[in-house]
Amino acid sequence: MRLLVLRPEPGASATAMRGRAMGAEAIVAPLFSVEPVPWEMPDPRAHDALLLTSAHAVRHAGAGLARLAALPVYAVGAATASAAREAGLTVAITGGSDARALLAEVAAAGHVRLLHLTGADHVAAEQAGLAITRITVYRADPVAELPPAACLALEQGAITLLHSPRAAALFASLIDQAGIARASVRIAAISAAALRAAGQGWGGAASAALPTDDALLAAAARLCETGAEREGRAGA
Repeated sequence: MRLLVLRPEPGASATAMRGRAMGAEAIVAPLFSVEPVPWEMPDPRAHDALLLTSAHAVRHAGAGLARLAALPVYAVGAATASAAREAGLTVAITGGSDARALLAEVAAAGHVRLLHLTGADHVAAEQAGLAITRITVYRADPVAELPPAACLALEQGAITLLHSPRAAALFASLIDQAGIARASVRIAAISAAALRAAGQGWGGAASAALPTDDALLAAAARLCETGAEREGRAGA
């Protein structure tokens, strides 16, 4: 099984390592470059909880993040929670991929003034009863065309891993721009939302049962098995 990993670093290398551990060949070709954005630290006393929806926010927030160490962290995803702990923050709850559901838990815990450190491109989830202050601490800039390594991997039949709706939409656009037939490409998406963002017409498509790398790799493995079964029937 060949896998095409499009997420930014350092997540791309982590996904590739997991894929190789299960016997797959993993090709890394990120579609985004992530960079910090200058930001002003608010008064920590004006907030009673910190929302983190991406590990990139932790990695690119800078040294000022330490001033928020007294705030309980509500993190979306295990990777974000892990990055927060490594940065010396205290994680109160780790949610799945649904920020809205996590915000409901924030409200249920009695918090009112929430600080959200986020990327320039994000979904602004809201929750009744919460006053949310959002500060951009990083941006993810997309590539202008499909990387050569990605084109080669697709020629070799790699299954493309899509880690977000934004990545899925960009990949679909770049595939069309490159003149590659969608029917020749198989995709595995980390969520139903990411799969929808990719659109239709793929040679094979699946979404992960959970928003985790392990579940995404399992979805890719199912696609690979299905493809092998079809080839077997065709050759019979």
